[in-house]
Amino acid sequence: MNDTRRTFFRKSALLGAGLAGTPAGLLRLSAQSTPTKTSAGPIPVILATDIGDDIDDTWALGLLLKSPELDLKLVLTEYGKPQYRAKLLAKFLQTTGDARVPIGIGPDVEPRGEGGQAAWVKDYDLRSYPGRVHPDGIQALVDTIMQSSRPVTLICIGPMPNVAAALAREPRIAQRARLVGMDGSVRLGYNGSKTVSAEWNVKAAVNAARQVLSAPWEITITPLDTCGLVTLEGERYRRVLEAADPVASAIVQNYRLWSRANNAPGDAERHSSVLFDTVAVYLALSQDLCKMERLGIRVSDDGYTLIDEHAKPMNVATGWKSLDGYRDLLVQRLAGR
Repeated sequence: MNDTRRTFFRKSALLGAGLAGTPAGLLRLSAQSTPTKTSAGPIPVILATDIGDDIDDTWALGLLLKSPELDLKLVLTEYGKPQYRAKLLAKFLQTTGDARVPIGIGPDVEPRGEGGQAAWVKDYDLRSYPGRVHPDGIQALVDTIMQSSRPVTLICIGPMPNVAAALAREPRIAQRARLVGMDGSVRLGYNGSKTVSAEWNVKAAVNAARQVLSAPWEITITPLDTCGLVTLEGERYRRVLEAADPVASAIVQNYRLWSRANNAPGDAERHSSVLFDTVAVYLALSQDLCKMERLGIRVSDDGYTLIDEHAKPMNVATGWKSLDGYRDLLVQRLAGR
């Protein structure tokens, strides 16, 4: 799918969306009521991302970097455009002071080219990145999981052909990792539609999604039912827009360029786009703000994620207990105050 059509699906903002009937205890959730580290220390994490198409991957990377409960061990480019995506990751990590994080480059396959954030990295030389860059990102993913002394959380926020290739290369990674993904549409579609959608991350690489979502690791997903409702506007968005924090500043710089490339330059001054991928990062930390169901999910040939009691069971965030609580948490983390 080209960037214009993908943006149509991914950018449609449900501004002002919220949920009524939130339990009183959750209404009292504040930005200070955040998840805490486990006694064993931060959770080792790998992020697989198609950063550089929709802007929400950049927001999700920022949230991950601002979450001390998570220890980012590797970022892997997904779904083509490997040099463009790797440069975006490298410059973002270097700009925010996180250049210790290794970058794994996926294969040079379709789709090729760049995207709406190309202007941010037009003069960036990937060779200048202080951290390690793995030319075989698939092997880097395998090695990172297999060599970890603790189970790894693999956060997938794009189509998943490289993760599927890693499973084919070393099936044992499914025994040493759990997967948290932004995938699918269970009861709600894009724009909160009551008609389910063939969600992009699944539809773009159906066979890969089927392989990954049927593998024998523990799986948690946020479908459009939850992640498709997340936007920031008003005072919440203003706090991120005006934050001095380097992570927030890098996000806003990229969002402005991306909005301009998508012929909506004013959006970046008023509100966020839909921040789908940030919810996958949140679910790697906690499920407290979401309504979770254990469902069998089957991937159809045309990219739908169907409830099927005979399919692999997984943890599915099918609703919000407190969407505003999540928005507040997201702002507190990104704005740094």
